[in-house]
Order: sequence, then structure tokens, then C-alpha cells
Amino acid sequence: MEVPCVRVARESGEQTRRELADADLIDDDYEITVEDGTLYIPVTDRDAVTDEFDLVSRRVDERETQTRPADILEFDPSYERLGTAALLDEDDPERAQEIATAILESDLPVETVLNKASKVKGETRVRDWELLAGENTEVVHREYGCEFALDLAAVYFSPRLATERHRITQQVETGERAFDMFAGVGPFVIPFAKRGAECVGVDINPDAIAYLRENARRNDVVDDVTAICANVRTLADPDREQPSTTKGGAPNYDNWADRIVMNLPHSADEFLETAVALAGDECVLHYYDIQHEDDPFGPGERTIRAVAEPEYDVTVETRHTVRSYAPHELNVCLDVRLER
Repeated sequence: MEVPCVRVARESGEQTRRELADADLIDDDYEITVEDGTLYIPVTDRDAVTDEFDLVSRRVDERETQTRPADILEFDPSYERLGTAALLDEDDPERAQEIATAILESDLPVETVLNKASKVKGETRVRDWELLAGENTEVVHREYGCEFALDLAAVYFSPRLATERHRITQQVETGERAFDMFAGVGPFVIPFAKRGAECVGVDINPDAIAYLRENARRNDVVDDVTAICANVRTLADPDREQPSTTKGGAPNYDNWADRIVMNLPHSADEFLETAVALAGDECVLHYYDIQHEDDPFGPGERTIRAVAEPEYDVTVETRHTVRSYAPHELNVCLDVRLER
């Protein structure tokens, strides 16, 4: 059958394979094919493949030696992969356990199976999980060359946003000062730092900040990352003296940032005054929002202008749809340039 494949010259094949593997995009159900000096690498999600890759549809052979959960169950179960964990969203406990058993008996490299036991809740945006297989809820996730340790029961993390995080990371330049207002375990901060940015990551969840510091060590960017457990509103105060470096002095970052990430889509508007205070004379703001499909970008743009103007000239550089969030609702991002 025809499946989506990344097409690449054979001499660049291994580098491309590693990049796709780091993004967890290689479809292990199919063989990688070589023909006339060209490599065809099957991928799991065509929408998650960025424009830097040449995406085609091609007939490739299935892997005959690999047993999939669907082969055992005789139906195709729904689950997400995060490192060596499989994440289910099943209301029926018996069905959930049946799927978990099949996943472990398959050839998937999975050690832990978790089933969602609640919605995301509370100020720290965590959820409850039922442990169906494995020792605990801690996993190690790899994404575009970065490695993230995290505990799903203690922190918020979405593997579905890997492509969006990569889109923003590609905009970062060496020497920038980047500020993530809701940093979590560092999925924006860590790749920014690896590109040479000086980064500050803030989160109100102490577990998330502990993992952010651990992930800075894992990815060799400790010297470029400052992790702060705080309400971000306390870190921009024009009446206090700014620290001479991001490591010392009072934690005041008024007029500091060249780039700000605001990935709190249900309530980012409540923190825009803080974002504008954090912004330097020229700053790119990545503002995430969830709005009705009839006008997904208008409310965010109007709110940003209301808060930032006339102190800043406001230019919307990109209006980007990240994904569908719910019926008739879209998760979107506005990339906005502020110039004082």
C-alpha cells in the first residue's frame, strides 16, 4: 500500500533518519526502501513532517517480522507513544487492560502503559493516570535531538506539539535572550538553548522546574538556562533594578527578552501585561490561543494590540493553526513582533 515517506538522497539518509527518529515520526510498520540512490523513509503522520523534508506517497513493503498490537487484538487500538510508554484514553477498564497486554506482547519498544484517569486539572495542568503496566509514570522522551525526562503524573507535557515546538525553535538565533513564561519541563527552553540562546524558563509547578533543571543537564545547556519556580507576574517590575546577569541579583526581567513564549492557550491573555513588561525594545511574542474557527486569530490580535500599543508597534508576522482542539475550536499561534 502507499504510505507517506520522506524522500532523501542516500548520502544524507542517515542524518535524516536520525532527525525523524528523534521526532518519533518513523513508521516502524514499514520497511525503509532504497531505489536509484534515493532513500524512502515511512513516517507515521504526514502533517507532522516539516517543510524542510521532501514528503511523498509511495508503495513500500510492510515489516513481516514485527507483531503489532492490532495483530493480537484483531482491531486497531488507539494510543500515543511517549518514549517507552504507551498512553491510552479508554473509559472501559477491561478494554484498557486488554490493549495494554497486547501492546506489551507486541514488538513495540514499550515498557509502560498508562490510561488517562482524569482531565487536565488545576493550576499546574496535570492529570491522573492509571498505571496498567510498568513501574511508574516517569518517562524519557526524545524530540528533534533533545531528551526530556518527565513524570506524567506531576507535570504537563504534550507530545502532539513536537512539530509546533520545532517550528518556533527554527526561528531562534544565537545570542538571543528567550523567555518562556510557562516553561514546564523545557520543551521550548532546551532546544532554544541548544541553538545558542540565553534562556529563562518559569513555571509555578516545582516538579516541572526540577525536571527543567535535569533536562538542562541531560542536554548540556546548564550554563544557558535559568529555571525559576514562581508566578511569572513577579518577574517583571520596572521599579526594581534588573540583574546584571540572568544568574545573579534579584529575579527581575523587565525589558529583557528578545523572544517570549506564551503557551497557556486558555488564559494567556491574562498575562499579556507581564509579557509586554518582559519585552525588550524589539521582541517576538509567540502567543497561543484557543478560539472558534470563525475568528481564530482576531481575539488574540486585538488583545495584544490593546495591551502593547502605543508603547510598541505591533506586527503580526504569522497566523498559524497548530491543531484542531474541539469541534469548531482551533488551537492557534500568533507570532507577533513588538518594536518600541
